Amino acid sequence: MADKIRWGILGPGKIAHSFAKDLKLVDNGVLVAVASRNKPRAEAFAKEYGTDEIFGSYEELFESDKVDVIYIATPHTGHAEWAIKAMKKGKNVLCEKPLGINSNEVKRMVSAAKENNVFLMEAMWSRFNPTIRKVKRLVDEGQIGNLKYLHADFAFYAMDRDEKGRLLNPDLAGGSLLDIGIYPIFLSYLMLGKPQRIQASSKFHTTGAEIQTSMLFDYPNAQALLYSGLNAYSEMVAKISGDEGAILIHPRWHESQKYSVEKDGETEYFEVPKIGKGYSHEIAEVHQCLKNGKIQSTLWSHQNSLDLIAIMDAVRAKTGISFPFES
Repeated sequence: MADKIRWGILGPGKIAHSFAKDLKLVDNGVLVAVASRNKPRAEAFAKEYGTDEIFGSYEELFESDKVDVIYIATPHTGHAEWAIKAMKKGKNVLCEKPLGINSNEVKRMVSAAKENNVFLMEAMWSRFNPTIRKVKRLVDEGQIGNLKYLHADFAFYAMDRDEKGRLLNPDLAGGSLLDIGIYPIFLSYLMLGKPQRIQASSKFHTTGAEIQTSMLFDYPNAQALLYSGLNAYSEMVAKISGDEGAILIHPRWHESQKYSVEKDGETEYFEVPKIGKGYSHEIAEVHQCLKNGKIQSTLWSHQNSLDLIAIMDAVRAKTGISFPFES
C-alpha cells in the first residue's frame, strides 16, 4: 500500500463534509476521489476539498485503481448494497452507522468482507473518541466499582424537517432509533455487553416513522435506561454508575471532550482533547488496520456490529418499528 492511504467518498452529503475536513488532519491519508449520482454535486465537493477524481456514478468509483478505501455516507438504505458492491471489487470500506438496517444486511456485509479479504468497519466514531476510550478504561479497571446503572440519551427537534427526507421517511429507514438511538445503545453495549432482557416503547409520526423511543435494558446485575427522540431536545449526557462511584460524560456525550468522576463525596473534572470534530480518530484506526493487513478492527469488530444490530432488531420487535421495503 502507498505511503498515503487513498480515500474515496461515496455520497457527498453533510456528514461527508465533516469527514473530509477531519481527513485533512490525519497525516497518512488523502482524499483522492468522490462519487455522486448527481455529478455537479460531486464536482462542487471535489473543488472544495481538492479532489482529482470525480465520478457521476458509484460504480465508476469502485473501478478506480487510485482508491484504497471507500467511505460510504449514503442514507441507511444504501449501506449494504453499495458496501457489498465495493467489496466485491476489492475495495476496503468504512461505512456509516448503522452498518445495515437489520441483522440480515450486516451478516451479508460481513460475509462479503471475508469472502473478498477486504477491510470493513462500521463508522461508529464514538468508539474512537478519546474521552469515551478513557472512560471505558476507567470502568474496566474498576474505578467506580461494579456497574449498576447506565443512563444515556440522544435527542433533538426534527419535526420541522422535510417529511420526504431521511429522518421522517420510512422508505429511507427514517426515525430516531437507527439514526441516533444507536448511540445510547452502543454505550450500554460497550460498558455492559448484550442485555438479557429488553423493554421498549415508541411513538410514531404521521408518516409512519418512529420519532421517540425509550428503552430499559436488563443485565444480571445492572440496568440501562436509554432514550432517543426527534420531537424534543434532551440534555445529551451519559452517566455510568457503579457501587463505588459514577462517571458523567458531559454533553454532547457521544463527541465529548470532558468527563467527571464522582467518588467519596467529591467530583473531579477532566478534559481529553480530540482532533477536529472527532472523525479523525476512526480514520486513524482504519489506517492502522490497513497498514497491518487486517479486515476488521479489534476496537470495533464485525462481531461488535453484529451484536449492535441484533440489539436494535430486538428493540424494533418490541416497539413495532418496521420499514415498507422489509415486508
